[in-house]
Amino acid sequence: MSEHFVFHDLRELFAKANEEKSGDQLAGIAARSERERVAAKRQLANLSLAEIVRQPLIDPDNDDVSRLLLESFEQQRFQSIQSMTVGEFREFILEDSTSEEQLKQIQWAIVPEIAAAAAKIMSNKDLVLAASKIRNVTRCRNTMGERGVLGIRIQPNHPADDIGGILLAAFEGLLYGCGDAVIGVNPASDSADTTAAILHALARLIDAYGAPTQSCCLAHITTQLEAMRRGAPVDLLFQSIAGTEAANRSFGITLDMLCAGREQVMEHHSRRDVAWKGDDVMYFETGQGSALSANAHHGIDQLTLEARAYGVARVFHPFLVNSVVGFMGPEYLHDERQIIRAGLEDHFMGKLLGLPMGCDVCYTNHAAADQNSADNLLLLLAAAGCNYFMGVPGSDDVMLNYQSTSYHDALAARKLFHLRPAPEFLAWLQAIGIFRDAEPVLFDAAARGQLIQGLESSLGEIV
Repeated sequence: MSEHFVFHDLRELFAKANEEKSGDQLAGIAARSERERVAAKRQLANLSLAEIVRQPLIDPDNDDVSRLLLESFEQQRFQSIQSMTVGEFREFILEDSTSEEQLKQIQWAIVPEIAAAAAKIMSNKDLVLAASKIRNVTRCRNTMGERGVLGIRIQPNHPADDIGGILLAAFEGLLYGCGDAVIGVNPASDSADTTAAILHALARLIDAYGAPTQSCCLAHITTQLEAMRRGAPVDLLFQSIAGTEAANRSFGITLDMLCAGREQVMEHHSRRDVAWKGDDVMYFETGQGSALSANAHHGIDQLTLEARAYGVARVFHPFLVNSVVGFMGPEYLHDERQIIRAGLEDHFMGKLLGLPMGCDVCYTNHAAADQNSADNLLLLLAAAGCNYFMGVPGSDDVMLNYQSTSYHDALAARKLFHLRPAPEFLAWLQAIGIFRDAEPVLFDAAARGQLIQGLESSLGEIV
C-alpha cells in the first residue's frame, strides 16, 4: 500500500525531515512515521537553496533575529551556490575536492536554515567528516581553534560560590593541562558582588602563574557589565542566546544589548595592561530546545532554531561558542542516541557558519544516557575537530547537578587524536614544568611546592 505525504510549507517540511527528537514530538511537529521522515528528507534534498532564502521561516517584520540573519547575509557570494539543491549542496560539502578555503569563502553566504537543511540529510559520519574540514580560529588572550589543537574549559563551579573551592578546582585543572579555552564559572548567585568576587579571584590565579588564558563568570550579561563597572576584570562577556526574538527576550536580552555589551568590553580591554592576542571577546552558549522551553519556537523544529542561534552568534565574532547539548533534558533530547545526533549536528552547523564551536558533552541525571554514551560523543566530536570540551572535576558538576566531561577525559581525547593545548598555553605549560613536549609530567616535591605557592597567593585573604 503506497502513501502520499504533503508538506504545506517549509516549516512543516523542515520539521518532518528532522531526525527523531523528543522536543519536536513535544511540540507536535515531528514526523509521525519513518516513512514520512524519509519522504520529507527526499523533498528537502530537492529544494533549491534560493527557495530557502526566499521563504524566511519567521517573518522579518516580526522577529529581529530574522532581520539580522538577512542583513548579515552576503548575497553576492550566494550567487555561486543559489542554484544548488540541498542535496547538491551536501555533496559539494562532502566532496574531497572541496577545500576548507572554498567553504570559508561562502560562510557568510549561507543562511542558518541552509546549514540546518544540509544537516538534516546527513548521516552521523557525514557530519563528522564535513565538520573536520573546517577550523575557525579565534583570539583573545591566546589562540583557539587551530588544526591539531583541542582546548578545554575549566568549569570549577561551587554550590555556594566559595572562592577557595573554585580556585582549588581550577588549580587542579591547570595541573592536567586544561584551561586554555577559558576558566569559566557558573555562579550559584547571579549578583554583581558575587560575579565581581569570582572574576577578581580568577584574575589573581591567572596572574599568579602568568597563564595565557582567559576567565569568565557566566552570570547574566547585565550582571557581568555591572561587575565590570565596579572594577572587576572581564576577559570574556558571556550570554546564553537563542534563535528567535521571543526566546532571547525570555533570557532577558536583546540584540542591541549584545552589541552594546561587546563594545563596552572591547573598550574595557583597551584600558587593561594585558597582551591581548585579538579582540574576540564574546562567549555564547546555546542548546537545542531552548526556544521550545520558552514557548517561543514559532512551530519550527529545534535543530533549525539552533542554527538560527548560530546566525546570531557569528555577527558578534565570539571567541567561544558552546552547545550545551544534553543539558536541556530528556524532554528535548530523550536518550543517548538523540544527544549524540544533536551534538554532531550542532558542531557541523556552527563550523559551517564560521563559528569556533565547542561542546559540553553532557546529560542530566534523568536522561537515558550514561558516561559511556558521553565518551562516544566526546570521541566523535574530537574526530570532527571540535574546538574545545568541558573540564569538570570528576565530570560531576556539583552546582548545576548534571554530568559532563572531566580533566581525565581531556587528556584521553588529546592522547587518542594526537592533539595539543592552544599554542601559547602549551608553551606556558612547558615553561612552568607541568608538561614536557605535549604530555603532562609527574612532579617532584620541589615542583609541587612551587606550584602550590602560586595557588596560595591567589587565595589571598581566604587562607
